[in-house]
Amino acid sequence: MKRKSKFVLPPKYILMILTGVCVIAMLVSFTFNISGGPLHTVAGYVFVPMQEGINTVGTWMSSQAEKFRNLKEVTAENEALKEQVDKLTAELNTTNLEQYELENLRELFELDQKYPSYEKVAANVIGKGGSNWFSTFTINKGTNDGIDVDMNVIAGSGLVGIVTEVGANYATVTSIITDTSQVSGMVSTTSDNLIVNGSLKNMNENMVIEFSNLNDSDNEVGIGDPVVTSYISDQYQQGILIGYISTMETDANNLTKSGTITPAVDFEHIEEVLVILDKKQKAENE
Repeated sequence: MKRKSKFVLPPKYILMILTGVCVIAMLVSFTFNISGGPLHTVAGYVFVPMQEGINTVGTWMSSQAEKFRNLKEVTAENEALKEQVDKLTAELNTTNLEQYELENLRELFELDQKYPSYEKVAANVIGKGGSNWFSTFTINKGTNDGIDVDMNVIAGSGLVGIVTEVGANYATVTSIITDTSQVSGMVSTTSDNLIVNGSLKNMNENMVIEFSNLNDSDNEVGIGDPVVTSYISDQYQQGILIGYISTMETDANNLTKSGTITPAVDFEHIEEVLVILDKKQKAENE
């Protein structure tokens, strides 16, 4: 025998019926001004929690809206601060670059004042050879600026090299650190002559170049003594600083000494140079 299925009222209908009852109760209460009794009690049990729920939801939504407004304000402030930081960073980079250029110009000016008797022209390095060192490099000045082959080039604190090729608006400089370079030098403290020889190997290993044929019979030359270009040089003007003696030993003949020199110029970083427009040959002929 089949059991009769029980009738189950769907929840949505129960809710609708309860809502209708509540509405009717409210209408009756307001119409007859019922301040007590069961209807008033039912209204209290039904509508007070509903009102509290509505208030809670409203408060939560208001709080979320306030948080959203604050988030928008904070985002806008962050964007403004980011733009300000980017602007200040750009200004700082510009200031640092200007400071760097100013220091380079000051260094060139001091170098120019160090050799006031020579006429010079400033130039920027625009290219160099494949080596890590500025053994040969190109500058942005040429015959249009009065530059010619065999003119001396200085930078930093002293001698860089000599112009070996020139065009209308460029020139090639060969440095004293190249293996084929030879410069007649002199120890400025004793006036003893020597020969300065370029050495890329020694530059790579110890950042020095070599010297030889130093006649120091009185043993007056010491480590750290400055070496300058000699008056007997046929290519280089006299008295330009080459570097400082870093090592020294007596040769097998017991008559001369040889060793190494730490260059006065940083041959890893050369950006601007001064070209001496007076050539040694002209100075001697005059």
